Amino acid sequence: MSDIYFTDTKSKAVFSAESPKPQFLIDTPQFKALVVGLEVGGQIPVHPGEAAMYHFLEGEGLMTVDDESFAIKPGVTVVVPSGAKRGMNAKTRIIFLGSKGEK
Repeated sequence: MSDIYFTDTKSKAVFSAESPKPQFLIDTPQFKALVVGLEVGGQIPVHPGEAAMYHFLEGEGLMTVDDESFAIKPGVTVVVPSGAKRGMNAKTRIIFLGSKGEK
């Protein structure tokens, strides 16, 4: 199995009622890429962070970046600048890819 080519990324998502369980595709000091599953009603509390990219593969919900809110649906990509506050609420089960570079 290759560590650089993923044919079924969605199948790597792990769902938990307690909290998100990110599954890293790559986790180095310079770059991180992961797949995350959120259950219905699950959330990622609003928090500041480094620049990051979120690409939604499945589900519906709402993502907040600073004072703006965006509808989550398959195919949507949100790029968040460094220092911006971001959070997420799932209306349905959500699967997304996330990535960020070094600090």
